Amino acid sequence: MLTESLDVVDFVVNKGNGVRGLAEMGLQSVPNQYVQPVEERIDGAKVVSDESIPIIDVSSWDDPTVTDSICVASRKYGFFQIINHGIPTEVLEKVQAAAHRFFEMPMEDKIKYKRDLAASGTAKLGTSFSPGKEKVMEWKDYLSLQYFTEGIAAVDWPPICKNEALNYAKMVEVLVRKIYHVLLKGLNLKSFDKTKESLLMSWIAVNFNYYPYCPNPDLTVGVGRHSDGSALTVLLQDDVGGLLVRAPDRCSWIHVPPTKGALVINIGDILQLLSNGIYKSIEHMVVTNQRKTRVSIAIFINPAPHQVVAPLPELLEISGEKPLYREIVFIDYFKYFISKGHDGKATIEWAKI
Repeated sequence: MLTESLDVVDFVVNKGNGVRGLAEMGLQSVPNQYVQPVEERIDGAKVVSDESIPIIDVSSWDDPTVTDSICVASRKYGFFQIINHGIPTEVLEKVQAAAHRFFEMPMEDKIKYKRDLAASGTAKLGTSFSPGKEKVMEWKDYLSLQYFTEGIAAVDWPPICKNEALNYAKMVEVLVRKIYHVLLKGLNLKSFDKTKESLLMSWIAVNFNYYPYCPNPDLTVGVGRHSDGSALTVLLQDDVGGLLVRAPDRCSWIHVPPTKGALVINIGDILQLLSNGIYKSIEHMVVTNQRKTRVSIAIFINPAPHQVVAPLPELLEISGEKPLYREIVFIDYFKYFISKGHDGKATIEWAKI
């Protein structure tokens, strides 16, 4: 076995070769560090075929059917796909191609973006989720691009992909404002104003996720069970697929098939907290593929790091309900979220009163 004499963690994490480096070795089986315990492997029998995540045509944002569909999906599934959203297919294809270009660069060109070597805090290359803290590693490499201003991004982000990533991020910003307008209306709250914008979307992260082909997809995961620590996530899938979402019965899984031109939208923990549990952040995971490499682009929409988050007071006033979650500074929530491996909904449970 090729990895018998190889210090896998040193090769993948410390030397920065990532999972892509392992895949290029032509492995016949994955190293033990990637073999998930039986209870964390996906059971195909639990992937349901009679239920699906809604696909919503948002060509008319003011159509009551559209707004109702978004709010119902956010309460029941925590996920929905949108089509006719206004971002050209060409833009989506270009940002996917840019992600491939970055990960397919020689290691000596990528290494300067490695998390502990990066000169900038806004562009960092990593692997798995929390390699030093999780019990089993995930079959994934990623590039995280923190989007604060266009000027900073233009200087710090990798030249091979920054134009495409920045153009896409700016278009997603416009889209997210429309989604938030709908979601707040669904809570009978005032429109999405500057105050709400500051609360809900002050910190944006663009993640390029790279899942190399894997010799043992039945033993591994690309991403383990978790709900997102963001307020909202916008995900662009390629045609490989692999995203699974917990079904409403909480026992089975729903496959979210790639839909050309579509974007997957999911509620994050922070929006569940702010809505006092009305909108749901749902567990999801990514499975690996034996034949194809998968790329996805996830944009995480977050509050500012030092923003205090809690159930919205005006919502509690309308509903008359008691808060389910305590006040917490977002950066504290985020630090707890990344302080451990993926563990389902444990972080949002930690924030409960």
